[in-house]
Amino acid sequence: MAENRDELLEHYRQMRRDLLDAIAGLTDAQMTEPTIDGWSVTDHLVHLAPWDDVRADEVARISAGFDTAWRITGAQDEALNTIAPEARAGLSLAQARWEFERSRQRLLDAIGAATEAGLDASRYGEAALRSTHEAQHTGWIRRWRGERGY
Repeated sequence: MAENRDELLEHYRQMRRDLLDAIAGLTDAQMTEPTIDGWSVTDHLVHLAPWDDVRADEVARISAGFDTAWRITGAQDEALNTIAPEARAGLSLAQARWEFERSRQRLLDAIGAATEAGLDASRYGEAALRSTHEAQHTGWIRRWRGERGY
């Protein structure tokens, strides 16, 4: 069954609002401080951006009538979650923000243009159509802010 486009768009917009609220007011130094279990807020941003890119590509791919390209195992998912942030380590905060914003806009645009097939959640692999991945990171950042008094 196809997802409701407007509800799916709102889901992703709300998760982004929540994350932006969680990082609002942080200084550049706080954004780059690697004290969230060894990661910085910037690391979280550069970790999330590739998943939005993958998901945007999946929506376009499935909307074009093709199969998911992301049938991966849990172990492969974990490996990607390690490799992507390591590969993007050292990006400036400005670039991290750009990657983060651009990738989400790509996803919103892809959902906005999706066909009925592209909105069919059953056609997706590991990069599911509806994800709460970002909400997990928002929770970790909020916990860290509370612990640090930020």
